[in-house]
Amino acid sequence: MTIDWAAFTPWPALAGGVLLGLGAGLFIMVNGRIAGISGLLGGLLRPGDEGRGEGGLFLSGLLCAPLLWGLFGHWPQPSFQTDVPGLVLAGLLVGLGSRYGSGCTSGHGVCGLARLSPRSLLATLCFMASGFLSVFVIRHLWGG
Repeated sequence: MTIDWAAFTPWPALAGGVLLGLGAGLFIMVNGRIAGISGLLGGLLRPGDEGRGEGGLFLSGLLCAPLLWGLFGHWPQPSFQTDVPGLVLAGLLVGLGSRYGSGCTSGHGVCGLARLSPRSLLATLCFMASGFLSVFVIRHLWGG
């Protein structure tokens, strides 16, 4: 991936980060629960789990946000350098990792670090190191 520095606009990313932080902060203040996406999604899939309503609303907001963005701006054009089986494998590995890590980057990286949780710091460092290592191996050792 290369960044076109002439067309780099950090303001939408900053606005998205602020909205994510406000949403996560409001979610914990109102519900007393962490706004980790894997936990919220898992709660929707377990029958009889508490907090299904607010979890469903929070996840619906995440799904509707890009549609609202499309009304006011243009969507970036994603480009993938892998095929569909590679994307499916990556998704399964992320799901497996979030299950074994007892959370995902939103739960540990956004909410956990904001609470100064040592466990979340360790989990986030592991996420980041795994990502760095994966990119290095795929791009430089496998030549992908």
